[in-house]
Amino acid sequence: MNRLLLIASVSAAVCLAGCHKTGDNAGKDLENPGQSAPVNTLQDMAAGPVGLGSAATVGANTTDGFVTGAATGDMYEIESSKIALQRSKSAEVKKLAQMLIDHHTAMTADLKAALAANKIAVVPPTTLDERRKGMLDNLRAAGDADFDLAYLHQQLAAHLEALTLHKGYSGMGDNAALKAVAAKAVPRVEQHLAEIRKVGGAKLDAAT
Repeated sequence: MNRLLLIASVSAAVCLAGCHKTGDNAGKDLENPGQSAPVNTLQDMAAGPVGLGSAATVGANTTDGFVTGAATGDMYEIESSKIALQRSKSAEVKKLAQMLIDHHTAMTADLKAALAANKIAVVPPTTLDERRKGMLDNLRAAGDADFDLAYLHQQLAAHLEALTLHKGYSGMGDNAALKAVAAKAVPRVEQHLAEIRKVGGAKLDAAT
């Protein structure tokens, strides 16, 4: 099932990437000539199913997996949204980005507080994994005309992953204190998804 989802996502990415660039410069990022817009989009689309699979299995069932997934997800959300604050020309996108920075910073604080208060011997990661580093690279490489859609598309995939992680661990996790942290995060992530879809509107719907 995961393989079929990945194939479908990659196929959709090919179509989406082809719609971003037209004419002689189709498929090229003019500001970053070493980057290919279709390749970047394919990478982002393929990253989604990988993240969902990890969130639904290791992350939803083990303390180590949940802490790693939650902390890394928060770091990615904060870093990508900082890029959006710098790059986006849209007031709505910037407002969304600031909200995500604020909320995910608070979610990380909740996680660390629970770990410390309950003497849980799991250390959250302090650096991003390669998958999310690649997503940030692709976001930085997006052209000005494509930036907002690239950012929103990444946010949609990342928050679907986060929702799977937090919902899963809140129901199946092996630590009561962290299950409470996960349960508290669920409505926030659902709010984020609603806002991402609202800001993205028809353009985001057409790309997913």
